[in-house]
Amino acid sequence: MNPVQWSRALTEMTLAFHIIFATIGVGVPIFISLAEWIGIRSKDEHYLLMARRWTRGFVITVAVGVVTGTCIGLQLSLLWPEFMRLAGNVISLPLFLETFAFFFEAIFLGIYMYTWNRFSNPYLHWLLTIPIIIGSSASALFITMVNAFMNTPQGFTLRGGVLTDLDPVAAMFNPATPPKVAHVLSSAYLTAAFLLAMIAAFSMLRGRRNDYNRKSIRLNMWAGLVLAAATIWIGDLSAVFLAEVQPEKLAAAEWHFETGKRVPLFVGGQLDPHTHEITGAIKIPMMLSLLATHNPNGTVVGLNDYPQEDWPPLYVHYLFDGMVGLGSYLLAVPVLFLLLRRLKKWNAYNRWMLAAIVAGGPFSLLAIELGWFYAEVGRQPWILVRYMRVSEAATKNPDVGIAFWMFAALYLLLGIVCVYVLSRLFRNKPAELELEERRIIL
Repeated sequence: MNPVQWSRALTEMTLAFHIIFATIGVGVPIFISLAEWIGIRSKDEHYLLMARRWTRGFVITVAVGVVTGTCIGLQLSLLWPEFMRLAGNVISLPLFLETFAFFFEAIFLGIYMYTWNRFSNPYLHWLLTIPIIIGSSASALFITMVNAFMNTPQGFTLRGGVLTDLDPVAAMFNPATPPKVAHVLSSAYLTAAFLLAMIAAFSMLRGRRNDYNRKSIRLNMWAGLVLAAATIWIGDLSAVFLAEVQPEKLAAAEWHFETGKRVPLFVGGQLDPHTHEITGAIKIPMMLSLLATHNPNGTVVGLNDYPQEDWPPLYVHYLFDGMVGLGSYLLAVPVLFLLLRRLKKWNAYNRWMLAAIVAGGPFSLLAIELGWFYAEVGRQPWILVRYMRVSEAATKNPDVGIAFWMFAALYLLLGIVCVYVLSRLFRNKPAELELEERRIIL
């Protein structure tokens, strides 16, 4: 492997590991706030305990996320020096604001953790969750702006290989920012809902069929229903955006080669790389035209309108299909759960339903991973679309391979430590036991 390939591999590994903790960091504060608000409003100790326990686990994931986020910042300069030389002055503002948003979140998270029962009015403590949510979501907002800029760069003029007339604000609010930020935030909130529901469902499968776990599942499935529907709707808007702004990315995802109208959608299948013939796929007539233009007779641009050296890798088709398929699963599970609760003669907490909810946790993370890989690989061969290729941006240092294995060892260690600490944090103190202990103390 050459330095470019090693640089890509190391960046992909870092992002794949970091996105797990970044997603938890963005999504979980919403549910901590919601649980505490419900607990205060209804005087329900179970929801207040949810907020406490989720906060303790959340802090552990934030600590790991800080390490991996720092690794990303370091690798931007070490692995992609030419990109930073070209675009560093443009993206420095959102990168700084992302760091500021994290510190804003961390300050209030510390205050929130150590001020339980310190206020005569419990709503004052709950209000501390608001800046935590703002900080975590703003952090995602600013870093996603950088990614959006790489897809639809603006806010500068290129003269002699140097970016001049810089307008960092215009660069931040580029055309890709609204759909990307909306999709990142909604999918992060959705993933958090399923991860928290997964924990409760897993506990119930192990025999802890108590009110705490039932309420946790019910809360997160209601949120999951709303967020899954919102994420799918935002994804639909993103497809329209891609059709207008990055048509080659959409065409690669759907194996669409010839520009035309009434274009079908292919799900799965195999592609002959020479003839571009698709076999073994599910063909849905006119569906791609409908998704891309909201008109079944709409025109969709094909890959053959672009030089082949500018095509994204065609395996992104499977990344896109996987993401959409998993998103559909994440909508179906809360729909089925809430339907079973509505039909009271059925047990919504049966083993099959609980197993489906447990599966939703890793499936939601996998959907996040596939979505980010599609977003990044689908931009290839560009690191800054139309301005700089990945091959031009990477370091020439031949020792990147050594760095890859060093960082791999670091991430393995962090992953093991994180899982161990989280398991030890709650293994010997189930929710009902902790609640009983708190009643005795109070």
